[in-house]
Order: sequence, then structure tokens, then C-alpha cells
Amino acid sequence: MSHRYGIFSLFLPTAVFLFAALSSVAAQDTTHVVARGETVYSISRSYRVSPEELMRQNGITDPSKLPVGKTLRIPASGVARSPAETSGGQSGGTGNQAARNQSGTVEYRVERNDTLFGIARTYGISVQTLRDLNGFPPDFSQIKTGQRIKVPGAAASSGETPGGTRTAAEQPPAEEQNPAQAVDASLRWPVTPKEIAYMTGKLYGVALTGERAESVKSLIQGTVISAGPYRGFGRVAIVEVTGGYLYVYGGCESLSVKEGDRIGPGMELGKLGMDAVSGKPQLFFMVYRSNTPIDPAKAPRA
Repeated sequence: MSHRYGIFSLFLPTAVFLFAALSSVAAQDTTHVVARGETVYSISRSYRVSPEELMRQNGITDPSKLPVGKTLRIPASGVARSPAETSGGQSGGTGNQAARNQSGTVEYRVERNDTLFGIARTYGISVQTLRDLNGFPPDFSQIKTGQRIKVPGAAASSGETPGGTRTAAEQPPAEEQNPAQAVDASLRWPVTPKEIAYMTGKLYGVALTGERAESVKSLIQGTVISAGPYRGFGRVAIVEVTGGYLYVYGGCESLSVKEGDRIGPGMELGKLGMDAVSGKPQLFFMVYRSNTPIDPAKAPRA
């Protein structure tokens, strides 16, 4: 199961803290089959490698000609680089360019299907840092295709935040997680737990077994900053909460919310799905504060 948890770490957007787990989990011969609508840029962003690395690994000379069904080899580096750091500032098949300015930031043009969360992930910063760079309000999450925003320059590839501090992927959890330790089932959880245990492997959280299609409910008020499918974890909702918290609800069969929704405690986020590994209806629940994982049993509840 730890391999799948490492794969899941690719897709947690301000959650740079999860990406570093990939380097120790993903095998060197990871492959990806190109699906309709995918580009060199979108695939490289998903795997946290630069478009140039992906093209070089697969002998691609024209990123605009990427046939559906082609099997690509994913570079083992697993290190994302900003478009500004690669040749000429090209970001890949989309033709997006980031123009460097004097302040150490670059200008990024928002692509179709981009999210604030996904852009922050690509540049190795938190959503709030991205908001601050652009003077956005604290709860801002909606961006438009073609909009130009500021993102960090060279700091993105160093594995450090623009301030020079280590990302949470390199930092230990606030406290050690013991998978054998009992979890308090009497607390209010997103689903009614038939079984509950701390997760094993790279990720820090709890796995809750419930009823298939049971409502997955938010524990606290916040804003949905990501909502969609993530390989190996069904559909996942990530909720940003006041105080620097991220609540991650993974394993949903369907979602009732979308990015930008304001939700309150007890509101339905989606329906619980079947986990392909355990064969049970399971929710994978994780909480982070300031990019550091915390014990979900100790996370604030409304």
C-alpha cells in the first residue's frame, strides 16, 4: 500500500510536502500512456518533472505531436522545474511562456484547466504564498484562462520555498505516527467508522472503513481548493481551513463539491467509494498545518 500512497503524493497541490515521497517510492521505469487531451506540459506537471526532461527521455522533438496511446518513460528525477528555468522559458506543448521580471518572479499565463492549487504545486509554494505574490484576497481561488499571474523564479527548482526554508516534505511530522496505535473512533469523523486505523507507508493520516455511497462530510468550515480524481484514491476533495490547515478527503466515489465552494461543518463533500487495494469502502483522511502533517484525531473540529 505504501507504493500507492507515494503515487498519491504527486497530486496534492500546495501540498509540496507530499511530492518528496515520490522520489523514494516511484520506480525508475515508471511509464505513462498518453490519453486524449494530454500534452507534454500536463504530463510533466503531473509527474513533477520538467517538459524538457520528459521530451529528452522519450526522444520527443515536437511537443505538439504527441500521439494518443504512446507509452512514455517518466524520468526518475521527480524534480519539478519552473518553465522559466528551462530552455527559453518554454513550458511545453501548450506554448505557455513565463517572462522573468526584476523582482525574482516570473509571469505565468493561466492555461485551460489550471487551478491556483495546481500552479502553486508546480512552483513548489503554498496557495497562500501565491495569493500574496499577486495581492489576492485570503480566500481567493478562482482564476481565468489567459490571466497572467506572478510565480516564483529560480526558487521553485531548489526544493525550498522562496524564503529559503525547507518544504514540509523534508520536515518530520509534528509527531511520529504509529500505525499500530489505536485511533479514537468516538470522535466525529467524515464517515461513521466501522474500522479505523492510522495509514501505513509514506502518508500520514487515517483510513476509515464505512458504507459504500455513505456521505463524506466536512469536519469544519473552509474553502474547497481542489476537487477531482487522483490515481489510486478515487476522487479527492481538499479543503483549506483558517489557521493554515488543509483537510484532505480521499477515496470518494463521487464528489458533491467543486473548487472554490465554501463549505460548512457537516456538509456533504461526496460519496464514499470502494478502495481497490483493500476491497472495502474506505476514506483516506489527512490533515496538514502550515505544510506539516498532523494527527487527524487532533485536528480542529467545528
